[in-house]
Amino acid sequence: MDQQYRPGTVALTAMRLSGFQSFLAGTMAHVQTPSFPVEIILVCVRWYCKYGISYRDLTEMMQDRGVEVDPSRIMRWVHRYAPELEKLVRAYQGYGSTSWRVDETYVKVGDRWKYLFRAVDKHGQLIDFMLSERRNTRAAHRFLSKAVTTMRNWPPTSITTDKLPSYPQAIERLKRDGQLSEDMKHRTSKYLNNIIEADHGALKRVIRPTRGFQTIKTATATMKGFEIMRMIRRGHCLTCKPGVCNEIQFVNRLFQVAA
Repeated sequence: MDQQYRPGTVALTAMRLSGFQSFLAGTMAHVQTPSFPVEIILVCVRWYCKYGISYRDLTEMMQDRGVEVDPSRIMRWVHRYAPELEKLVRAYQGYGSTSWRVDETYVKVGDRWKYLFRAVDKHGQLIDFMLSERRNTRAAHRFLSKAVTTMRNWPPTSITTDKLPSYPQAIERLKRDGQLSEDMKHRTSKYLNNIIEADHGALKRVIRPTRGFQTIKTATATMKGFEIMRMIRRGHCLTCKPGVCNEIQFVNRLFQVAA
């Protein structure tokens, strides 16, 4: 049965947010530099992760607004603050369904293709993602374990995958370890997975201007920004209403920036 927002969601969110107070204090000490105020940094991170543009294009856009900043500096901001944005937004994530869709696609890192494992619920809301060198049973188990941990208060009642042999083995191991319920259903259906395959395409339109990543570490950091900005834009956060102005206010509020 699908589970909509549970009564304990607000209390759980409050508990999570309490742990961010010291984190935010350290964050703001690093973000707000004399030459670039936090507002400029957040605009650059938000635009890059949202619109699918290159660092050079974003540099020109900022110059058009009277801000001189080089592409390498924007890149460092994205690598540093996109993961922090993801941590903050997760506390506001809305959970709509316990029916998951899991699939993998490809992302170029260096001169080689890596595997991007992704999971969404049946409504297309992000569950989790993970970059991996391989797509064997160990990688599938590591990803599903990560996703289950992320959603530990809303465990899946069904997981739909493709016919990759690694998934059944990984799911059985998670059941033996007690991370998944014994009655959790595993299905293999290309039709049911159309929603995540279509979502891969939308994500890749944002990734394409990057022309690949240099390392797994920087790719993971950037991907966190892409995924979270797509979550915000699609209205999958509890207190963020749709609309550009609401998105700006939501992100600024997370980093305690005055409107």
